[in-house]
Amino acid sequence: MVSYDLIATSGNARRGVVKTPHDDINTPFFMNVATSAAIKGGISAVDLPSLKCQVMLCNTYHLHIRPGDEVVRDMGGLHKFTNWNRPILTDSGGFQVFSLAKLRRIKEEGVYFSSHVDGRKIFMGPEESMQIQHNLGADIVMAFDECIPGGQSRDYVEKSVARTTRWLVRCMQELERLKHAQQGLEHKKPTSVGQALFGINQGGTYADIRVRHMQELAELDLPGYAIGGLAVGEAKADMFAVIDTVAPHMPADKPRYLMGVGTPSDIIEAVYRGIDMFDCVMPTRNARHGTLFTNSGIMHVGNARFERDDRPIDEKCGCPTCQNFSRAYLRHLFKSQEYLGGRLASQHNLYFYNELMERIRTAIEADEYTAFKNEYSGKLAQQYKGI
Repeated sequence: MVSYDLIATSGNARRGVVKTPHDDINTPFFMNVATSAAIKGGISAVDLPSLKCQVMLCNTYHLHIRPGDEVVRDMGGLHKFTNWNRPILTDSGGFQVFSLAKLRRIKEEGVYFSSHVDGRKIFMGPEESMQIQHNLGADIVMAFDECIPGGQSRDYVEKSVARTTRWLVRCMQELERLKHAQQGLEHKKPTSVGQALFGINQGGTYADIRVRHMQELAELDLPGYAIGGLAVGEAKADMFAVIDTVAPHMPADKPRYLMGVGTPSDIIEAVYRGIDMFDCVMPTRNARHGTLFTNSGIMHVGNARFERDDRPIDEKCGCPTCQNFSRAYLRHLFKSQEYLGGRLASQHNLYFYNELMERIRTAIEADEYTAFKNEYSGKLAQQYKGI
């Protein structure tokens, strides 16, 4: 089972531990995104401990498409399949309701998709999402929801949120059925009995809908709660306003997850508002294009200024890339379109994110988080201006 212990606070910032069947997770933490059971940029699970990774996040929809969740189940579940023996969270596939808008139809029973790979027809509802995630064997599974596009009418948002709540109840019922059916069979296939279901708060930027929905979710006494439907095009001020509105209504004794966020500065600001868990493709996506996060701001390593620069990306960084390679070499790799450039840059960015989370936890424990936020939130969002 999954549980949460709160250790320390600094203002609204929280330092805790999430206990899972595959090890404890120190919070706040960042989840390294392995959408199709692989982190883009050539990073394997074997690399992750050296990058201070605690949790890997995989996607239900993509793994259902290929190789197929039953294949993953038959190969021992995601932990064995990927050779990662620490915690895994699977997203429900609900975000594809948003991102594949031209390929889907939403009904009460669920969502009808056309596969983005080969166009074949797919149906996914709450029960199917739970069945797939059960086969994948993640420690934390997310409820099937609709990620509401920005700019929707109040009427649409209210109807969508009500349906998401109904879908959550169906997710709970199906997961319990699956767990009960598996009892006594753990020796025959990967155990998913201890899976924890997190509910997802929706409501667009309508504060009252967000609060009402969060209150409804809290009454269900789930192992954890997420805020979804943000970082999808709304202004940063709107995103922070939603967090400020929703977080006070999230149970204090359960982990709080802000889905799909974000930049180092976004994370620092969200922790300040009481959030514990984060994920984003940004570290590796930016890395594959030569954009690197450093303690002195955002660096574009392909710039001509780094052609003869023998320093590491960040002289304060302990990542494998910074310990072994220069800015000049990274620039050469990108200019030569060598795959190694993306791998080395991805290693650095993932390490930077995870090491930032360590520093955040230390600041909370020392009750100095406001000072930490004030020093680093703006600094890490700036462009690199060093020599």
